[in-house]
Amino acid sequence: MERMKKILLGAGIVVVLLLAVSAVQQNSSLQEMEPMKTPELKDPSRVGDYGVYALELPKTLDFAGESVPLHHPDIKERADREFLVNTYWQSNGIMLVKKSKKYFPVIEAILAEEGIPDDFKYLAVIESGLDNVKSPAGASGFWQIMSATGKELDLEVNSNVDERYHLEKATRAACKYLKDSKERMGTWTLAAAAYNAGNAGINRELERQQATSYYDLLLGQETGRYVFRILALKEILKSPESFGFNVEPEQYYYQVPTKKILVDYEIDDLAAFAKANSINYKILKIHNPWLRENKLNNKSGKLYEIEIPENGYYD
Repeated sequence: MERMKKILLGAGIVVVLLLAVSAVQQNSSLQEMEPMKTPELKDPSRVGDYGVYALELPKTLDFAGESVPLHHPDIKERADREFLVNTYWQSNGIMLVKKSKKYFPVIEAILAEEGIPDDFKYLAVIESGLDNVKSPAGASGFWQIMSATGKELDLEVNSNVDERYHLEKATRAACKYLKDSKERMGTWTLAAAAYNAGNAGINRELERQQATSYYDLLLGQETGRYVFRILALKEILKSPESFGFNVEPEQYYYQVPTKKILVDYEIDDLAAFAKANSINYKILKIHNPWLRENKLNNKSGKLYEIEIPENGYYD
């Protein structure tokens, strides 16, 4: 038995050695037939026919009829930056094109009534992206109005009713602020900058730097970019196709027609109120975002207008 084990072990070793020798010979033969090659690099761009292009700035720019000094090298570079950033932020651009068709008609009519240049609708675009957002600092609504400022501008601002989220009323409040800024600053461009940095902040810098124009001021990054962002979005939204944004008319967002219900009483349950008006709570809040809770406190008997969509749009 012991002898048999030794014979089998020896035979196994021989087989292993033969397999190893065969593998080495086969590998050597393959190397002779197909010598190793260093892979060749293809097109160094690595992106095929895709390309990213610099933009040609418009020959002239203006804000509210006030010329932009593009012949100054720093002004041209600052404008170029905002055109590039906003043109190549494609998803945001498409959304703004769609939303502008929904909200611009409302804003444009109020600006015209209030004597504010139409270009200020683009200020709302850069402030909020045409959405009822709230900033970390507490600025709210399309026009990003702070609570204290809203109250100064005759908006009702509390935990139950916040008219900073009421597009029409907030737009009129923003117009008041802008008219006051224009009277203080002398130009619409400085008034726009003051909307971001405050009247006192812009006045302080004008005096400290002995300047009279926004374009001559050295400002912090946010305010320094502010007007240029307005200028870029103005040109893009005026002619989106020229900047590669292609949206068919049927893809635009639109206003749902509403009727106004006058309310001078308290509403304990807005969900029940919505149901009584043939809609649900969600739709009520979509059309009345200024209603901040699930009830309306109205001990004073103030007259409110609650918008209810016309029949057929949410069936």
